[in-house]
Amino acid sequence: MSSTIWSVDEHLDDILAAVRPLEPIELQLPEAHGCVLVEDVVVEVALPPFDNSSMDGYAVRISDVEGASEEFPAVLTVIGDVAAGDTGLADGRSVGPGEAARIMTGAPLPAGAEAVVPVEWTDGGTGGGPADTMRAHSDAPEGASGEVRVHRPVKARAHVRAKGSDVRPGDVALRAGSVVGPPQIGLLAAIGRSTVKVRPRPRVVVLSTGSELVQPGEELTGGRIYDSNSFALTAAARDAGAIAYRVPAVADDAETLRATIEDQLIRADIVVTTGGVSVGAYDVVKEALSSVSSASLAGGEDEPGGGVDFRKLAMQPGKPQGFGSIGPDHTPLLALPGNPVSSYVSFELFVRPAILTLMGIEDVHRPKVRATLSADGPLTSPPGKRQFLRGTYDAEAGTVTPVGGPGSHLIAALAQADALIVLPEDVTSAEPGADAEVILLR
Repeated sequence: MSSTIWSVDEHLDDILAAVRPLEPIELQLPEAHGCVLVEDVVVEVALPPFDNSSMDGYAVRISDVEGASEEFPAVLTVIGDVAAGDTGLADGRSVGPGEAARIMTGAPLPAGAEAVVPVEWTDGGTGGGPADTMRAHSDAPEGASGEVRVHRPVKARAHVRAKGSDVRPGDVALRAGSVVGPPQIGLLAAIGRSTVKVRPRPRVVVLSTGSELVQPGEELTGGRIYDSNSFALTAAARDAGAIAYRVPAVADDAETLRATIEDQLIRADIVVTTGGVSVGAYDVVKEALSSVSSASLAGGEDEPGGGVDFRKLAMQPGKPQGFGSIGPDHTPLLALPGNPVSSYVSFELFVRPAILTLMGIEDVHRPKVRATLSADGPLTSPPGKRQFLRGTYDAEAGTVTPVGGPGSHLIAALAQADALIVLPEDVTSAEPGADAEVILLR
């Protein structure tokens, strides 16, 4: 372990300087969900690709319905139906003077028509009062013929979605650097793209260490505790956008840990361990990896610049940390402390930015705000350390309230928190009403 005391910023900078975005690949749309585009997507087909109706109703010429009212309706001859998926009226007919075509939402505007009258503005071809809806074509095919009475006039292009009114050929639909979420996938599909070039979602392997750990659902015997860290950090990695794999807790044995990590490298873009990084006699991660080079873990020849460095950071919680690269592909490894709060805070500060960097996202930091400290008494912090306290943030009031104490084992308080209150290295006490930096976690 290095004798130098690292600052939070120095440790993070060292991590981000060593982590590189993953190489781009071409993926089908469903697989691209959550990935980051590496090139602009240019529209080749207009959206919508043709003028179409935004309502169920009748396609008409505006001069034919000018001055129409319920008392004096415009009576038009219905010459056919235009449904979604049609190319227009049958036999290529046009809507002529005194004529109308029954049209469905999304159907192309037939030739000769200038606007669409909603069905509610007509009698629906029944000869009665205003219609509420159209009768289904299968139930009343005669509805596509006969007459319709129109009770209101319309302006040109009323209830018509113009070709290219969303995007036009040559437009940039999505910029490089965009995250492909559900709306983006919908847009890509709508303009006819079946694949996109993206950086893949990173594969994160998470494993806890400690012979005292028992898996949830198993019997809890004396001196043992449930493994919560691997579950929390796996969920946090997925929340950050990664594909995360959780490995059951590894006992305090250096050889077993090295073998487990080696087995996991085949599916890892980054490895995260929790526990075993402090100064105890059973801190197995430090024991197993302190002298391991980048290549030797997988049986290759030693390469310069590899290995895992274990450090002390000027922060609370989370003083002991480890970082380096292992295996023939120089896979990044972040070793986090084992106390639940220390582990989670360390993930937010160091692992999450590394995951986002692998994804190719430029802004890797959680949002930060200034808030007024709402507390029953002063908050204290050790001199020379940056402290991260759990809190709840009230955006409307502009306040942040601490939850739980400073103990790094208080996981119940962590579950209530949606923010971290930051007390800088030069602050040893923060009074209620003080202005504080807040990192938003949700």
